[in-house]
Amino acid sequence: MRALRILLILVVILGGLFVLADRLAVNFAEDEAAGKLQTNEGLAAAPDVSIKGFPFLTQVVGGSLDDVEVGIKDYEAAAGTDGKKIRIDDLKASMKGVEFSGDYSSAVANSATGTASITYAELLKTAKSEPTQVAAGVTAEVVGLSDGGNGKIKVEVEATVLGTKLPEPVYVLSTVTAEGDTVKVHADTLPSFGGVDLVENRARTVTDFEQKIDGLPGGIKLDQVRPAKNGVEITVKGSNVRLAG
Repeated sequence: MRALRILLILVVILGGLFVLADRLAVNFAEDEAAGKLQTNEGLAAAPDVSIKGFPFLTQVVGGSLDDVEVGIKDYEAAAGTDGKKIRIDDLKASMKGVEFSGDYSSAVANSATGTASITYAELLKTAKSEPTQVAAGVTAEVVGLSDGGNGKIKVEVEATVLGTKLPEPVYVLSTVTAEGDTVKVHADTLPSFGGVDLVENRARTVTDFEQKIDGLPGGIKLDQVRPAKNGVEITVKGSNVRLAG
């Protein structure tokens, strides 16, 4: 009995030491991965990296990690070819099947899915921000975006008719979609300013706009978009996503 107790104690101690070593190793790997990702993507701060699954050390021996979660608070994505940027908030991505090289200099995920958000104020920067002539004697501009409910964006438009600014803005409910790497906002109905009916293509030069979003971390791509309370929520996905190297 005494020998059995000693054996059990040794097993518990060794098991505890293995768990401790495993957790120390995963913490070190998470810090290293965060540093490489920060450098590769030119981030202002290190992202949050969490390596899931236990034990970690057996995954290392196999050369592949089951699940790695990455969180980036503020990310400036490319917004077209003119050098403009758009801020992506709270980007969270889950990377599956992360394979890495023997010296850990490179890591590639088989697949990735994630979520993020863009504030309405940030998206507003892409709309017509200056008065645009939409009819003879009528100019209009988008001055605000907000949640319209039922999956719609409410677009606030101010107009000037024959030199007089209308006392109240006009609100238009719009549909937002993702097509390829572009977020598109399309008015469901056309506005009327001071009783002046507008030609559709002229009206849509103000109410409709789009924003390209590319250059996301690791090569992940825009997937879907939907309106929310404080901005639009986007989902992203990708394959062969490069985390390092």
